[in-house]
Amino acid sequence: MAKTKLRRALGFWEATLVGVGIILGAGIYVLIGKAAGLAGNAVWLSFFLVAIACTFTGLSYAELASMFPKAGAEYVYISQAFGKRLAWFIGWLLIIGGMLGAATVSLGFAGYFTALFQAPRLLVAATAILVCCLILVAGIKESAWVEIAFTLLEAAGLVTIVLLGLPYLGRVDYLELANGIEGIFQAAALIFFAYIGFESVARLSEETRDPRRNIPLAIIASLAISTLLYMGVAIASVSVIGWRQLAESEAPLALVASVALGDEAFKLLTIIAIFATFNTILAVMLTTIRLIYGMASLKVLPRFLEHVSRGTRVPVEATLVTTLISLSFLLLGNLKTIASMTNFATLLTFALVNLSLVKFKIEGRKGKFSTPMLGKAPLIPLLGLLGSLAMLICLETEAILYSLFLVGIGLFLYLAMDRSGMIKSS
Repeated sequence: MAKTKLRRALGFWEATLVGVGIILGAGIYVLIGKAAGLAGNAVWLSFFLVAIACTFTGLSYAELASMFPKAGAEYVYISQAFGKRLAWFIGWLLIIGGMLGAATVSLGFAGYFTALFQAPRLLVAATAILVCCLILVAGIKESAWVEIAFTLLEAAGLVTIVLLGLPYLGRVDYLELANGIEGIFQAAALIFFAYIGFESVARLSEETRDPRRNIPLAIIASLAISTLLYMGVAIASVSVIGWRQLAESEAPLALVASVALGDEAFKLLTIIAIFATFNTILAVMLTTIRLIYGMASLKVLPRFLEHVSRGTRVPVEATLVTTLISLSFLLLGNLKTIASMTNFATLLTFALVNLSLVKFKIEGRKGKFSTPMLGKAPLIPLLGLLGSLAMLICLETEAILYSLFLVGIGLFLYLAMDRSGMIKSS
C-alpha cells in the first residue's frame, strides 16, 4: 500500500506570508519597549543590525532548501553533513523549543485576552492551543489561510503604528542613545527573538509547489518584509512618545496608538495583539509538527508520527502529540527561561546549518539557488556562522545549562529508541 504523502498546496506568496506570520509573531508588541530602554531612539538601528545577521543565515537556509526540499529541514541538512546523531539532537532541541514556545505564547495570548475579558488564564491558554490543534487537523490549506488572514491583520496593526507616526517624524533625535554603543548591541541581542521563525519556512518544503524555487524566495521575502515593518514601527514609536516612555510601558505599541488617537486605539491594538499571539501559536505548532513528521519519515522518531491522514493529508498523530505536550508545558510558563533556551537551540542550529553549507560548498555541491563565493571561500555561510557564534557565546550560563539538560534527556531517549528498534540509526 502506497504511503499517503503531504499535499503540495502552497505557492510562493502563501509560504512567504506564513514566514512573515512566524517572524512577526507576538514579540514586536512587547519587545520594542525593552529594546528602546537599551538602545534609546536608535532602536531602529538594532533592528537593522539583527536583520543583516539573520539575512546571512537566511541565505544559507535558502540554498540548503534548494538542495534538500524536505520537511525535516535542519535535521536533513545537518545529518547529510555531519551524521544522524548530531542532527537528531538539534532536531530534538528544536521540537522541545517549539512546544515550549507554543505554551509560552499561549500564556501571552491569555494575558492579552483576560485584559479585556474576564476568564481563568490557564483555561484561556489551553483553549487557544486546542483551537489551533483543530485548525491544523483540518488541513495545511486551511491552516495556511487562517495563518495568512491573521498575518495580514497583525501586519495591519504594525502598518497602523507606522502611519500614526508619520505626523511626528523629525521630533526626536533618532541617534540618541540610552546606554552608548553597547546599548545598540544589547538591544540587538534582545531583538533577535523577534526574528526567529524565518528558518521555519524550509520545513514546508514538502507542502510547497516547486520548492527548490519557492522556498528560497519565500525565506528572503519574509525577512525583507518583516525588517521593513520592524524598522518603520521602531522609528514611528520613538517619534510619538520617545524611548523613555516606550521603555516604561508594558503595552508599548498600544500606548503609542493611544497617544496618537486616544483610549479606543489602545483597545484596538490590544485586540490586534490577541490575534498576533494566536497567530504565533498556530505558526509555531505548524512548523514543529512538520519537523516531527520529517524526522519520523526518516525513521529517527517513532514511526507512528509519520502517519498522514488520507482525507486531510495532515500528520494527525504528530499534531496530537505536539498539542498534548504543549498543554503540559503550560504549567511552566516562565517566559525568560524558555526564551533563553529557545535562543540557545536556535543559535546552535543556525551555527551548524551554516557550517553544513560551508562543507557542501567546499565539496562542490550546488542547489538551484546558490550564494556567492569569495574566491574559494563560501562567504555567506561563513558570515552566518560567525554571527550565530557571536550571539551564542553571549547567552547566560543558566540558559546554556538548562539546554544541556534537555540534550541529556534527548540522549537518553535516542539510546532507548535505538536499542528498542523504534528508530533507524544506521
